[in-house]
Amino acid sequence: MTVLIEILGALLFFALIIVSVLLHECGHFIPAKIFGVKVTEYFAGFGPRIWSTRRGETEYGFKWIPLGGYVKLIGMYPRRVERRRQNRLTRLADEAHEVEAEDIGPGDDGRIFSDKPVWQRLVIMSGGILTNLLLAFLIFWAVFGIYGRTGQTTTVAAVQECVIAADRTDQTCRTGDPETPARQMGLRGGDTIVSFNGHAISSWDQLSDLIRANRDRPAALVVERNGQRVSLPVADTRLNQVADRLDPGKTVEAGFLGFSPDTEIIHSGPLDTAEQMWTMSKQALYALVRLPVLTWNVAADMVTGQARDLNSPMSIVGASRMAGDVAGDRELGIGDKVAIGGSLLGSLNLFLFWLNVVPLPPMDGGHIAGAVYESIKRAIWRLRGKGDPGPADTAMMLPVAWAIGVAMVLMGVVLIVADIVSPVKIL
Repeated sequence: MTVLIEILGALLFFALIIVSVLLHECGHFIPAKIFGVKVTEYFAGFGPRIWSTRRGETEYGFKWIPLGGYVKLIGMYPRRVERRRQNRLTRLADEAHEVEAEDIGPGDDGRIFSDKPVWQRLVIMSGGILTNLLLAFLIFWAVFGIYGRTGQTTTVAAVQECVIAADRTDQTCRTGDPETPARQMGLRGGDTIVSFNGHAISSWDQLSDLIRANRDRPAALVVERNGQRVSLPVADTRLNQVADRLDPGKTVEAGFLGFSPDTEIIHSGPLDTAEQMWTMSKQALYALVRLPVLTWNVAADMVTGQARDLNSPMSIVGASRMAGDVAGDRELGIGDKVAIGGSLLGSLNLFLFWLNVVPLPPMDGGHIAGAVYESIKRAIWRLRGKGDPGPADTAMMLPVAWAIGVAMVLMGVVLIVADIVSPVKIL
């Protein structure tokens, strides 16, 4: 029965990913239709068709490779481009123009994407990524607002006895391990830290930043204990390897005090949700920049038989499998399962937002960058008293689009294989 629940949970999550993809494409499709752009296809997946139907000029359907989706907007590359000279790159771009011209009929004047004003193209191309951002916000707001999120407080839960590096496998004290500064000060469980080196403390994040930045310098704490404020003896914080904020899977050298904070359940409103999403966004951007390296590490660990890093990147197969594991866990209640699954789906939409913001083709951000470049170029030419330079030929970026496309396919294949052979386990 558990296996069946895991399979159903994974399939349900995968279906929700497909819904997210379709909504992303809808973010392009609706404004394109509003502005009169010719749209011939609206599909989830790639490759051969599973099923499709035609409504007017647009074919809707599903394809066999469920790794994304697309809408086909006619005329993504400009029709009229003047060439001063010919080379291999311009010939490649001209071939792309010729292929696109095959879908342009005699009655399509005024309906070509590249002929539309820049502001309309920006609305169309940003519609998809903004849909992912809105979905992420709504999902996280629902999870944090209804179920709540775990937040760390400035109250001490426990004091560590000795200084142990975060990357040390054995987390028990050994002979020779130095005493923690918190223990030297006499910090106790239940104390609430109200001041650090004269700075009034209002949140755990603020306190944690101050401790890290203090490195190995003196630290003076004022705590609230049994309703009274107590100034503790001064002690130097220690340099130690602590978890990196942007990449929890690695450590950095920073100040260390030696206590664990108490936690509480926070029911978030929209502002707190936005703050949490900004923190997650910084982590997502850091992971995105390092995605090739992280994927290489996943492949190396898989080949050498090393355990999968909990913070390693996953494909949609891995995310669905993780959702299935959550669904089949007997120790979790329905609310816990929905909250964890919702957080996974929200994280996926947030990552898709930042992935598509990248200002390079074939991502949406590449088309946005092309439209912005065209607008800036035309403005400069007007200021210099020159004529219209014409549209920006985004087809000249085809080699970049192909290179990035091939890299993403290769990384996707590696992660899918790893998610099958050595999946990430959070439970």
